[in-house]
Amino acid sequence: MKIRAPKYEQIAEEIRKRIRDGIYQPKTAIPDQNTLAKEFGVSRMTIKKSLDGLSMAGLIYTRRGDGTYVLGDIPLKIDTNSPAQKHTGLTAELGSRLSSQVIQFTTIMPTEELMEHLKINHDEPVLNIIRLRLVNKEPYVLEHTYMPKKLMPNLNNRVLKHSIYNYLEKDLNLKLGGAYRKIHADFSNNLDIRYLGSQPNDPILEVEQVAWLQNGIPFEYSFSRNKYDTRSYTVLDINPANA
Repeated sequence: MKIRAPKYEQIAEEIRKRIRDGIYQPKTAIPDQNTLAKEFGVSRMTIKKSLDGLSMAGLIYTRRGDGTYVLGDIPLKIDTNSPAQKHTGLTAELGSRLSSQVIQFTTIMPTEELMEHLKINHDEPVLNIIRLRLVNKEPYVLEHTYMPKKLMPNLNNRVLKHSIYNYLEKDLNLKLGGAYRKIHADFSNNLDIRYLGSQPNDPILEVEQVAWLQNGIPFEYSFSRNKYDTRSYTVLDINPANA
């Protein structure tokens, strides 16, 4: 049985098609959120989520107080790009194409490094999580994540196979604040070879991240690794007055 994509993804795909077909022309405004919400029979928040995804992909941009416009072609844009400054998690970014394989899920006591990054004491347990994220059932990113157990004591394998961020926001009512990321290159290790299909000494792109809640409390210290030819990161920098 084929799983139907979430409504916001369906709407985003329709708007993407209209841009591709020239219905929404480059440098022209698309209908406002209220108009689109009425057309598709959904809430304004659902439309916003659809437009956020298209903005992340570099297809549209917003002029404050003036509406949302079609950006036009960006020569460097490719489907595997991820916005380097976006903090929504892979599930929000990739939707139903994404699935997860839990490789490791244990509780450990923190090292000095974890104590520093997560702002915890030496006697506070840490969740130690390794997941393989797959896109269309193909290996995409290998994630090694550390989280303070006190923030999410009931985290389980069911959640790990889907979205931790959705669990934090919807089940625990925690508000995500932001993240600091360092992106660098590395050589493949044994886990990359086993789960990502890398070859020995293949280049690996690694994103080291510390993420925190709106109240400033760190909830994640993680490493996301992907093959050099699988994923890249983009920064879209627009001056709205001149776009």
